[in-house]
Amino acid sequence: ANNTGLGDRALSSNTTASNNTAVGKDALLLNTTGTYNTAVGTIALDANTTGGQNTGIGYGALSGTTTSSNNTAVGFESLITNTTGGENTAIGRDSLKLNTTASNNVAVGFAALGANTTGTENVAVGANAGDANTTGNNNVFVGRDAGTENTTAGNNTFVGERAGAANTTGDESVAVGQFAYSANTTGVDNV
Repeated sequence: ANNTGLGDRALSSNTTASNNTAVGKDALLLNTTGTYNTAVGTIALDANTTGGQNTGIGYGALSGTTTSSNNTAVGFESLITNTTGGENTAIGRDSLKLNTTASNNVAVGFAALGANTTGTENVAVGANAGDANTTGNNNVFVGRDAGTENTTAGNNTFVGERAGAANTTGDESVAVGQFAYSANTTGVDNV
């Protein structure tokens, strides 16, 4: 009840789900019982079956999501490979693109946290901010290319253009300012 589907095969697998909106080819294609979802764009939320309260806007937004809930993806292929990660927010093309099961991440900007797969509790704001992070947790990257090479390091705060840009595995550091801490690769516990 209260579903809207517009586009080839949009909401075509729906059984008992309610309060969903699907606009675009294959939007919410496999949704059966997931409720309160909004999918706008070709293949947006197309693999979702039971997940609820998701919003995917843009080609492929949240396309891989199957059972997760409370995600917001706005932008071409944002959160496209997410399967079960919940409570994520991705705004910008390719933001959180490779996220699979990680939860509680915020990525705003082109490719922000783009390579993140299972890293949780991260915040990245700015083009390419934290874009190489895969499994690092509890990081804050604010500024274009802030923490751009960070892969597995956690508990870092890098604020400013290219702040902490070369850091790959160095944990628990703080850098504020343009190019601050931009050459460090593995050092830990620095301010």
